[in-house]
Amino acid sequence: MGRKQNDSEPAHYTSLILLSVVLISCAVVYTFLSVVLRPGRTSSVSEFESLGLGQEGGGVEGESVGCCRGIENLELWGNAVKWGSEFKFNSSEQCCKACKAMCSGSDGPCLCDSWVFCGNREACGQKFGECWLKKQKDTLAPERQDMGQKVIWTSGLIFGKGEGIVGLETEYGTLHIKLFPDCAPHSVLYILELLTLRHCAGCKFYRAETRGHSWDSDGNHIKNTPFGPPFALIQGTLEPLGTTFKRIPTEACPIIRRGSVAWIGSGPEFFISLANHQEWKNAYTVFGSVLPEDMEIAERIAQLPSKPDVWNNINVSVMEKPVSLSLRRIKTSNGDLNRNVGSN
Repeated sequence: MGRKQNDSEPAHYTSLILLSVVLISCAVVYTFLSVVLRPGRTSSVSEFESLGLGQEGGGVEGESVGCCRGIENLELWGNAVKWGSEFKFNSSEQCCKACKAMCSGSDGPCLCDSWVFCGNREACGQKFGECWLKKQKDTLAPERQDMGQKVIWTSGLIFGKGEGIVGLETEYGTLHIKLFPDCAPHSVLYILELLTLRHCAGCKFYRAETRGHSWDSDGNHIKNTPFGPPFALIQGTLEPLGTTFKRIPTEACPIIRRGSVAWIGSGPEFFISLANHQEWKNAYTVFGSVLPEDMEIAERIAQLPSKPDVWNNINVSVMEKPVSLSLRRIKTSNGDLNRNVGSN
């Protein structure tokens, strides 16, 4: 089922010509990005839209540089390392950065891994500006005091080096993914909720496309080659059977790089990129990144037998046999993120 592009009406005034051109250009880009990662009429996955407006990041550890976001109407519990009654700021971002500042070491866990801020002057009253910095017993299962519209607090998580890593387990190996809670807190909260289910029946990869001749082994685009197809990605869904999926709001959208894990629209469809897709700009919400040493597993999955299909006039490669996924916790050492990864 395709998404129609609306034709612009002829401009009646010279002063509107430039605006019309801009709108048409945006529509073309929007439509292209939507169909590139959109299933066809017979696919069982849901509709999704292109997202925009985010910040660029870096590599696995640096992807969330510049991001400092939390979730409104959420109060995280935990042992306080800074008392909010004596530690105040004007914004949740400043509170988040104060927590990050206690996580600047080159090794080991953060002294602060969660923060709670009261930013509604009317609702908070005397508590306005309070910034509570806390330490969780388990960063993958943070303690919640309360959540809902009546809650006046905004809370966020910070994962240090070697922390905040989950595993997508397949028959071809486990993809270790570093989560970015400070860029995509709602997305990460959903992933942490999946961990509590202890199963992900129905989660799978169903589309696999190699880098082809357009990207080198480092994911860099080769000059004078097309941007696809193939589009250098593996695509799937993270919606367990028997659960009701709640659409994830738009969050920070760093540029897609090799290893980026991103939602398509508001989820639960997602993809892992095998290449750097600067041409997609900020179209998709990135909520994590596959550790570099695991990308060979993603490459292996991308080369599994597939059959051609057409989604909204775009040639795609659909797996002949989808690859089932399971999501699990990962136990890590505090050292080098890329060398000391183990499993429970």
